[in-house]
Amino acid sequence: MTTITTPVTEDLLHGHLDVERTGRGLLPHRLPAQARRQIPDDQLAMAESQPSGVRLAFRTRATTITLHAVPTKRAYPGVPNVPDGVYDLLVDGTLTAQASVPGGNLRTVDLATGRFDLTEGPAGSATFTGLPAREKTVEIWLPHTEPTELITLETDAPLHAVPAGTRKRWVHHGSSISHGSNATHPSGTWPALVANRAGLDLVNLGFGGGALLDPFTARTIRDTPADLISLKLGINLVNTDAMRLRALTPAVHGFLDTIRDGHPTTPLLVVSPLLCPLHEDTPGPLAPDFSSGTLRYRATGDPAERAAGRLTLTVIREHLARIVAERRADGDLALHHLDGLALYGEPEHHVHPLPDGLHPSPEAHRVIAERFTELALAAGGPLAP
Repeated sequence: MTTITTPVTEDLLHGHLDVERTGRGLLPHRLPAQARRQIPDDQLAMAESQPSGVRLAFRTRATTITLHAVPTKRAYPGVPNVPDGVYDLLVDGTLTAQASVPGGNLRTVDLATGRFDLTEGPAGSATFTGLPAREKTVEIWLPHTEPTELITLETDAPLHAVPAGTRKRWVHHGSSISHGSNATHPSGTWPALVANRAGLDLVNLGFGGGALLDPFTARTIRDTPADLISLKLGINLVNTDAMRLRALTPAVHGFLDTIRDGHPTTPLLVVSPLLCPLHEDTPGPLAPDFSSGTLRYRATGDPAERAAGRLTLTVIREHLARIVAERRADGDLALHHLDGLALYGEPEHHVHPLPDGLHPSPEAHRVIAERFTELALAAGGPLAP
């Protein structure tokens, strides 16, 4: 069998906004370098380097494909081991094989303080065999929670990159729920499920703990070509206790104004928070809770402080709906609102409760994807073609 070695180059990547050339390979980023220089905390720096929605895409007749890479895995002292990240291989849009890459770096994070230690490790490889011996489009979706330095591809037939711009580009921004927390594989996050069903070119700017109306994120969306834009806002504003009600309305307006500077008429959907009983009427901040023997979360705020402007999810839903309605009345008819409770509310929580009190289960990711496709992308929806 002839083996062809192809260095991973940026033209093979989709769903990223920047790449960093390391000593071993190519590291995709979901925020550009200028935005990364303004990141104020390690949490967001880690989240944006985790390649949720980033994938390799190429055409080939190969039946065996090996990806050589260096993943950066995570460990939390006192918490069960985090499973190795999954690499999903799709053939012509259908999930066909999965693998993991052994070895790699290890990032050990203290949940209480956020401090971490990084231990470097060796490169590894993921091999996919038995693929159909015909010309096909292959996508390898990278682990959505593991930064991955990409080195080379080995195949038993030539490959060539799939050009960008063949599908409508959907830029989505949100929290860890959009990033894919609790999803078991990268094409199983709710934005990935939506994009694959609808044939969209996904750029996922869902950042665990990082949907905080940061100006550099708004400028990133402003400067990124997009046919459709959606913003799922609210949960991180509450669970970080990042602002008070007085700051919310101008911050949302400023975020939208910046995006509109680059996308004045692009369909733009604002999605309010999904149901999260922890924070429906109780402010943050959020704290980890190990009292049950597993990691769960609890809200530490006092509901009585809502009168003083502390934010909760019910408060944020009310004000996001008002802001969008007022902007539409001012003439921005391409701006739309979707109540997050229509994606995941009390009925869905009853069937698919939040395993850790905060993040949806893999089954709930599928439900959210189905609802979003139906409500936002189907005929008559705000993001419909």
